[in-house]
Amino acid sequence: MHIGVDDTLGLIHSIDTTAANVHDIVPAGNLLHGDEQRVFGDAGYLGIQKRDEHKDRKNVSWFIAKRPGSRKKLDDRKLKAEKLKASARAKVEHPFRYIKQVFGYSKVRYRGLAKNSNRLHLLAAFSNLLMGEKYLLA
Repeated sequence: MHIGVDDTLGLIHSIDTTAANVHDIVPAGNLLHGDEQRVFGDAGYLGIQKRDEHKDRKNVSWFIAKRPGSRKKLDDRKLKAEKLKASARAKVEHPFRYIKQVFGYSKVRYRGLAKNSNRLHLLAAFSNLLMGEKYLLA
């Protein structure tokens, strides 16, 4: 399950489900809605801005994490920048907490991508409702 998350509220705005042997960078274009100004990603998304499908995104700032081995060589200022990137990327992990821990979906239940995809879409909607409840009640 690959998700795109709003950076202010942390709600899921796009989902793409793929087989486990598909690299993270492949469905990344399906997760972007086109109005982004900033894109945060982990080290698996290194080089995403060089891919053909993202070359036309001129007004996007790409904040992709460095690989763990290269972080050891960074000075204090650049290491602080990496920590700021990580804190922004942490919003993506919160919906997974709801899906895995609150709803108990830690392992796929069905054979085939279609049934699992339907269930993950439903669980993503439920997690959005739970996370957005505090904003709806205010």
